[in-house]
Amino acid sequence: MNRRLLLIVAALTSAAALSLAACSSDSKAKDSGKIAGAGSGDTKESTSPSPSVSASDDRPAISLPRDVKDDFENWKTGDATKDAVLTDASGAQNAMNAAILKGDPNTSAMSFYYKDEALVSTVKWVQKWKDAELSFTGTTSYFNPKVELFGKNAAGVVFCSDETKAFNKNRKTGKVDHTAPGKDAFVLYNMRLEKNAQGVWQTTVGTSVRGSQSCMR
Repeated sequence: MNRRLLLIVAALTSAAALSLAACSSDSKAKDSGKIAGAGSGDTKESTSPSPSVSASDDRPAISLPRDVKDDFENWKTGDATKDAVLTDASGAQNAMNAAILKGDPNTSAMSFYYKDEALVSTVKWVQKWKDAELSFTGTTSYFNPKVELFGKNAAGVVFCSDETKAFNKNRKTGKVDHTAPGKDAFVLYNMRLEKNAQGVWQTTVGTSVRGSQSCMR
């Protein structure tokens, strides 16, 4: 498997924390093989950043290379609070991806969007990419988001990703692993977010399941 995975391995603090029907799964994401050495190819990593993907006045601006895109499909519900949750959930994805691409697990955006067990786990995951001398290229689509609010300051978010157009890249050589995607390119994410004093919905814990039937398309 050569595509990307957000690996937040911490267990949910409460069985009721994320009660959406789509959350249910008997397995957690594993990291074996997810950052295996890149295969053949000759694509070079772009040095020119893409336009900022998060640049509101009170959120960090995050830039991705021009050969990388995070596409959030229909990432609006029409509910102001739920949309705020989704905005910061997407910011967390962007922050982690940018950290992987930079080879820096300690970016300010990471600690802005993650905290507690999720921050620890995501920092470790970014470090694994750095140690393996890998980055990635291509487009990842995030779709079918669902939000459940737990009072005023907590929320559960479930969404899918399609990584069929995203591939590992060797950081030193720029070679891309173009292994044909399989069912594992579709991932179900299940996250808990909590709103801090500054109004930021930070990801605190979560799970991800590759090959989820509910995410295949």
